[in-house]
Amino acid sequence: MQSVAHTNLVLVTEFILLGLSSSQDIQLLLFFFFSVFYGAAVLGNILIILTVITDSSLHSPMYFLLSNLSFIDVCQATFATPKMIADFLNEHKTITFQGCMSQIFFLHVFGGSEMVLLVAMAYDRYIAICKPLHYITVMSRRVCTILVGVSWTIGILHSASHLAFTVNLPFCGPNKVDNFFCDLPLVIKLACLETYVLEILVLTNSGLLSLICFLLLLISYTIILATVHQQTSGGISKALSTLSAHITVVVLFFGPLIFIYIWPFESFPIDKFISVFFTVFTPALNPMIYTLRNKDVKEAMKKLRNRHVGSKQVF
Repeated sequence: MQSVAHTNLVLVTEFILLGLSSSQDIQLLLFFFFSVFYGAAVLGNILIILTVITDSSLHSPMYFLLSNLSFIDVCQATFATPKMIADFLNEHKTITFQGCMSQIFFLHVFGGSEMVLLVAMAYDRYIAICKPLHYITVMSRRVCTILVGVSWTIGILHSASHLAFTVNLPFCGPNKVDNFFCDLPLVIKLACLETYVLEILVLTNSGLLSLICFLLLLISYTIILATVHQQTSGGISKALSTLSAHITVVVLFFGPLIFIYIWPFESFPIDKFISVFFTVFTPALNPMIYTLRNKDVKEAMKKLRNRHVGSKQVF
C-alpha cells in the first residue's frame, strides 16, 4: 500500500480494487465476456447517435433526446468498464486516489444526468400523446436543448455535492474496495472517522434525486395511459406499444437503484452483479430495446447501412 505521511497520519494514495473474482481462469473468461458486452454497448449507442444525426426523418424531439441518452450510456459504460477489463489481466488491481475520486465523480454525473433525461423523455411522450396539437410548439429545439442542459447541470451538481466532502476525508488505514470500481458507499467506509452522518448524507442526496425522478416518471406514464384510455377503447394497448421501450429502459435503470437504496451501506453478494448491470448491461441493452421496438429507427438504420454499402461499391 502506497501512502504518504501528513500531520502524523499515513494517508492512502491508492486503493486496491478486489474486482469480481480472484480466480485466474474465471477472470480470463470475464475478460472476453465483458469485452464483447462493452463493445456492444459503445457501438450500439454510437450507431443510434449516427442514425439520428444522418436521417432527417429522425430530426424530432423524441430522437434528439434518445441520441443524448445514447451519449450518456456510452459515457456510463466507459467510466469504469475499460479499467475493469484491463484489470482481469493484471495481478495487482490498483487505482490512484485521484483516479478513484474521478470514478466517483463521473458515476454520479452520468447517473444523475440519465435520471433527469429519462424524466425529460417522459415529458416529451406526455406532450406528444396527451397534447398532440401543441407538441411542435412546446417541444421546440430550444426547449429540448434546455432539457438536456438541465439534465447535465443537475448531474454535475449532484456529483459535486458528493465529491465536496469525499475528497477531503482522511484515508489512513484499509484501502481495499470490494468492487471493480470506486463505489462511493464502499470508499466512505474506509475513512478514518465515524462515517454514519456521511452515509446518511449520501443516502439523502442520491436517494432524494432518484425518488423525485422516479415519482415524476410514474406520474407521467400514469397520466398518459389514463388519458389515452379515456379517449379510445383500445387506447391502453396503443399507448403501451408506443411507450414500451421507454418503460422498459426506466425499469432497467431504476430497478437496481431501488435495491441499492433499500440497503445502501450493507454488503450483499448481489451488489457486484447490480454494479455490473448498471454500468455494463443497461448501456448495452438500451440500444437493442429502442431498435427492436421502434420501426422508424430500424428503417433509418437500414438506410444508413444501404448508403454505406452503396458508397463502398462506388469505390
